[in-house]
Amino acid sequence: MDGKSENSEAEGWDSIPASRRSERTVNPIRAIVDALQIPSHTKKPLLKLSLGDPTVFGNMDVPDSAIEDVVSKLRTKKINGYLPSTGLPEARRAIAMKFTSPASPLTESDVIINSGASGSIRMIIETLLNPGDNILLPAPGFPLYECCAVSQGASCRFYELRSELDWEADVKSMEKAVDKHTRAILVNNPSNPCGSVFSRQHLIQILHFAQKYKLVVVADEIYANITFKDTEFIPIASLSKEVPVLSIGGLAKQYCVPGW
Repeated sequence: MDGKSENSEAEGWDSIPASRRSERTVNPIRAIVDALQIPSHTKKPLLKLSLGDPTVFGNMDVPDSAIEDVVSKLRTKKINGYLPSTGLPEARRAIAMKFTSPASPLTESDVIINSGASGSIRMIIETLLNPGDNILLPAPGFPLYECCAVSQGASCRFYELRSELDWEADVKSMEKAVDKHTRAILVNNPSNPCGSVFSRQHLIQILHFAQKYKLVVVADEIYANITFKDTEFIPIASLSKEVPVLSIGGLAKQYCVPGW
């Protein structure tokens, strides 16, 4: 062993440097929630609103029918082994059949099954954006969008959701935010955290904006159909045959099975 190697062994290991990408990857939600100090004794019962998971706090539970169906499928021993990376063809076909529309006809080849909606958000942003590109995001909005974009080396420009507009988007602020480096616009409907459900006319306004600037619409619709009576949820992809729309949905919220 040469002298240099002996000296390196004697000095031991320094701390392993993190990659630049990991250093710019920060999820503010986890930073806040993980640091919460919940008092053990309070005069009033606490209603926990920190995470969109009704099951972990006991407010709602996973339906027995869902548990029984999964157990019965596992007992067949026909679904063991590695699956196609895009998901089982039968499952993708079922999703396509449920969400197809005349304006946006779907087949199983249009569907990718991911590791949750958060995994889909990351996949889409990594697929669309290069370092130096930017994406339009709602403010206020779900922080994971910015986390994924900044991690990718892209940047974020924000358009406003306005209380006086029932928390719909201010299209004028979109016009101010877009520039030559903008690749996509993210539309979160129903909105997290505002709870607004965009009207058909408002969604059409957003599509006209996306068409004007040739922006891909990333539609986070994880809360689809979770609305109060007489409030209609409309998938944005069902309103346009021209604008490319990447829609994100999931089982967690609608079927009360977060983490499955």
